[in-house]
Amino acid sequence: MKKLNLSSIEPKPVLIVGSVAFDNIITPHATGERILGGSASYAALATSYYAPARLVGVVGHDFDEKHIHRFRAHDIDIEGLQRDESGPTFFWKGKYHENFNKRDTIDIQLNVFENFRPELPNNYRDSEYLMLGNIAPGLQLHVLEQIANTKPYVLADTIDLWIDIQKDELLQVVSKVNLFVINDSESEQLTGEKNIILAGKKLLELGTEAAIIKKGEHGAYLFHSDGLFALPAYPVTELRDPTGAGDSFSGGLLGYLAAHDDTSFKTICKAMVYATATASMTVEDFSCDRLESAGADAIQARSDELLAMTQL
Repeated sequence: MKKLNLSSIEPKPVLIVGSVAFDNIITPHATGERILGGSASYAALATSYYAPARLVGVVGHDFDEKHIHRFRAHDIDIEGLQRDESGPTFFWKGKYHENFNKRDTIDIQLNVFENFRPELPNNYRDSEYLMLGNIAPGLQLHVLEQIANTKPYVLADTIDLWIDIQKDELLQVVSKVNLFVINDSESEQLTGEKNIILAGKKLLELGTEAAIIKKGEHGAYLFHSDGLFALPAYPVTELRDPTGAGDSFSGGLLGYLAAHDDTSFKTICKAMVYATATASMTVEDFSCDRLESAGADAIQARSDELLAMTQL
């Protein structure tokens, strides 16, 4: 698979720990049934355009070989993908409202994901870049314990559920990671600050080196000790399914950093541009379909448009 040609150095592998799922998605215009989803799926496919991706997750007895092939076609290392024959794969069903800014969970079945405890293969433990998808904070801490000697650059994501029921553990995660990614409503929920600038500053006070607050169609903000950066969203004209856009953003961003082996403020800013372009592909079709088929040239073209807008 063709990767983006961004640097003369060999990209570092990116370790991604998260969920692999089947989704049923209902939008105002169409429906997708039993389609590939999960934070690790989107993130790994996005990362694969920039750097080697290593995936850690769990699937059930119903996970078809065709989906395994989708990962392999993108050169994703799936040694860490566990198969649990005792039950079916994690399942989520959701319905989007007319403007796509709000969605309702109709059904969620944890299945084999309920007992998932990520154990890293030995050859993954030297990973210098790590993405912790929005799994339970206790599991995120368990992964961090397994790579304590390596001290990788760590990006972590979360969801509102964990802020509600595992806030203390989540605060531990925030204090241990290099980059914490969250959306605007979750940042208010976690920090108590309605103002996005104050919320970003509060996240840095909680211990993370940098924080990104996503605002959907209004872009994203980076908070860092070296400065503040605001980036608009890519102007997508055909929005079909926004599921997985945030995970694609995180995967693309960390992949870009790994491709340059550079985590400076300026490089993170540029990584956000490429991550935004990558995520803009995801929303144009159900599941990972458009992200898979987009190709490096299309992602580069959209990144160039955003770079021209931001003058980076």
